[in-house]
Amino acid sequence: MLQKAIAQFNNGEYYACHDTLEALWTEASEPDRTFYQGLLQIAVACYHASRGNQRGAILLLGEGTHRLRQCPPNHYGLDLTALIVAATTLQAQLQDQESALIPLHIDRLTQVLPKNTRLGEEPAPKTKQT
Repeated sequence: MLQKAIAQFNNGEYYACHDTLEALWTEASEPDRTFYQGLLQIAVACYHASRGNQRGAILLLGEGTHRLRQCPPNHYGLDLTALIVAATTLQAQLQDQESALIPLHIDRLTQVLPKNTRLGEEPAPKTKQT
């Protein structure tokens, strides 16, 4: 399902991506729970930015990057460092209200995930240790 969420994100289907990630997030345990929530918040931030809701996007980009910074930088083969940099750049642009540049940065964000994803690889289910 992570691959589905990534494809949705990369296609600009941010709301659908939110739904997919939410299904993963609600079932996950740490550290995956934090990872999925961070991705989910960045997807929703892109949704808000694409609809002109700068304040909502700024807040969710901050929350999402905060969560992703708690994860290993290559969690599930994703380059989270590049995603965090792209999300932080978008957040700064939104804060500066340079709205003409917003679509460019959203496009850059969507390009971070597929280049650094091991396609076809689903996260292994977590097992509880006794």
